[in-house]
Amino acid sequence: FGGLFGAATDGAIGTMEMVSSTALCGFIYSIFSAQPLTIIGSTGPVLAFVAVLAQFAKKLSLPFLPLYAWTGLWTSGILLLSSVTSASNLVKYLTRFTDEIFSVLISSIFVIEAVSDIGRTFASPASTFTKALLTMTLALVTFSVATTLKGLRKTVYFTKRIRDNLSNFAPTIGVVTATLIARWARLTQGVATAGLPSLNLPLTFGTTSGRPWLVPLTDLPVWARWGAFVPALMATVLLFLDQNITVRVVNNPSYKMKKGRREGSVLDGMHADMLVIGILTGFTSIVGLPWLVAATVRSISHVRALSKFDKDGKIEGTIEQRVTGMSIHTLIGCCVLFAKPRKLLTQIPLPVLMGLFMYLGTSALPGNEMWERILGFFKDKSISPKQRWDKVPNKTVNLFTAIQVACLGAMFWVKESPVGVLFPIVIAMLAPLRFGLTKMGVISEEDMEILDEE
Repeated sequence: FGGLFGAATDGAIGTMEMVSSTALCGFIYSIFSAQPLTIIGSTGPVLAFVAVLAQFAKKLSLPFLPLYAWTGLWTSGILLLSSVTSASNLVKYLTRFTDEIFSVLISSIFVIEAVSDIGRTFASPASTFTKALLTMTLALVTFSVATTLKGLRKTVYFTKRIRDNLSNFAPTIGVVTATLIARWARLTQGVATAGLPSLNLPLTFGTTSGRPWLVPLTDLPVWARWGAFVPALMATVLLFLDQNITVRVVNNPSYKMKKGRREGSVLDGMHADMLVIGILTGFTSIVGLPWLVAATVRSISHVRALSKFDKDGKIEGTIEQRVTGMSIHTLIGCCVLFAKPRKLLTQIPLPVLMGLFMYLGTSALPGNEMWERILGFFKDKSISPKQRWDKVPNKTVNLFTAIQVACLGAMFWVKESPVGVLFPIVIAMLAPLRFGLTKMGVISEEDMEILDEE
């Protein structure tokens, strides 16, 4: 994400800022949040919004970082207000319809950003065909190794312990494998032929570009400081939904958590979590660090790693504690505070990280019913496995899926339009749209209960 933020903001926010923000904010969140099993980080929608905000600043000839900071300070204030007014209770109106579209949006941004970056290498006049081919090879090696090893858990090869360990560390093994291939190519063919861009980190602790840590807030004209309230409203919608949708998934009763829980509730602790996010958003804005919220893929992976299973493979409980979150972010912090880990990170080529992005995007799709129904368009239903929604007429299923795809397309269309800063509004309209489908008789209540069942 640091590399992508650097590209989107012309280096104003880069890898050093991303790692620093993740380490510090993640550590604080793991201590003070009500749901410490949630892992916060940057997400695809947040990256997309910041990229749009950077373009917006260019069009208005405004300095990006001061605009980013004022937008974040307004956002922080609104999030704090939503926390003390228990606005997170609105999450009860979100359903599978919204969750599925949001999840596919995140996956799509991951994959599209990765593929676009690889494609730009082939189109760039500064690159050679050899470098472009090597870029694609490294990304595909990372992606294929990680995907293959992740699926090893479900095979009959090796012992269960070996399968589980290889599956758990699949992304890491993929990154290391592709990085070694890149190093071999550079040593044998030379930097001029096989040298690829890598993560940009300073030799000493500091910002990526060498700018001061504190953002010069007064560099933004007074009118723009007040005007930043408009994109802040959009950022608030995005961070509010991103945070609460993920925490809602983490709080799912299927994980059988008990500490501070009311039976069957997914809302417990959300207001306290939002309070922490609001404070962290204000701090990161002042020092020009990325805004962080609950990261869906990482949070789910964390919870599943801490789940306890019975002999039949069903979840019987979750190890609820704060130690793992604190440990994870302490180790991340070592990457910015100490020279050797920082130097090691600079050896990772960016194409390897693009392959990792492709893996993260595609690994979150299986199990998403919207994605499964999209694949169903191309399946022979006479021989394909029966699905939960087969009781609903096929015409209604296709209509429901087409509406979800249209909503996804609308998000991307607005994001790329001149008013791209408003794209979070489309996300906010998903819940009212879902209830409108039944109110207007587009889909019957009976069919909707099956299609949108929690």
